[in-house]
Amino acid sequence: MANEDSKAIKTNMKAKKLLGQNFLTSQSVIDKIIKIANLDLKDIVLEIGPGKGILTQTLLGTGIVGKVIAVEKDITLIPFLQEKFSEEIRMGKLILIYGDILDFDFQQYGLENDNYKIVANIPYYITGRFLRKILSSDIQPNKMILLIQKEVAERIVKAKKESILSISVKAYGKPKYIQTVKAGNFNPAPKVDSAILEINNISKEFFFDKDSNNIYLCKENERRFFEIMKAGFAHKRKFLISNLSILEDKEKLQSAFRQTGISDTARAEDVALEQWKTLAQRLKD
Repeated sequence: MANEDSKAIKTNMKAKKLLGQNFLTSQSVIDKIIKIANLDLKDIVLEIGPGKGILTQTLLGTGIVGKVIAVEKDITLIPFLQEKFSEEIRMGKLILIYGDILDFDFQQYGLENDNYKIVANIPYYITGRFLRKILSSDIQPNKMILLIQKEVAERIVKAKKESILSISVKAYGKPKYIQTVKAGNFNPAPKVDSAILEINNISKEFFFDKDSNNIYLCKENERRFFEIMKAGFAHKRKFLISNLSILEDKEKLQSAFRQTGISDTARAEDVALEQWKTLAQRLKD
């Protein structure tokens, strides 16, 4: 019966397009990810979408990680992972959770701000929502090592023009493009290449006022920053000052632009991170 159960489990382990599954198969890529993660025995690692457990197995096998919390949305993979890691689960080294990371409750599993790292090969289609959820959370990781679509990683780190995504990531942390990962390193192979993206120094320090550590003021600055930025990007072909006219009158905008060093003919994609911060502050007054 056990053998029959194992066969049944394995027949359900084909990648599901609906869940954006592309299982990583390259051990050298996994070794690179773990090296960059710079783990030690005090670390808690949150892994999203363990799939068949190749990254999970290497994380646990290093002997230099305190605990792995793996969140898997595909219920058909849970029995396989429970069997594969039965000993690690019994010892408390692995906590396996069936669920959606976008609905994940950090506090329920003992995660606190800055006390864990995220190491994951995430489905392409959730990248933007995932980054927003994690980075804007009050329970942020201190580091993230992510396998994401190459084009998205380049847009965050290398693009000459900014986007809502690139500005958002840079407001919360320091992103770094590590390396390209060819599509052939996955099964099934996606239509595009991936990249390893590292995000360090994750915090909300950017939103604190220079002379104040008031958390409520920080939250208001954060809210206002994103309100201004999202309005600015609402219509990419329009000038920034035109997009922001729904929030402020033209005279106040022109004054804020002059003080911030932004041209009246600038578009949102031309404005740097610190300029967005200064602009939000000027328009708050």
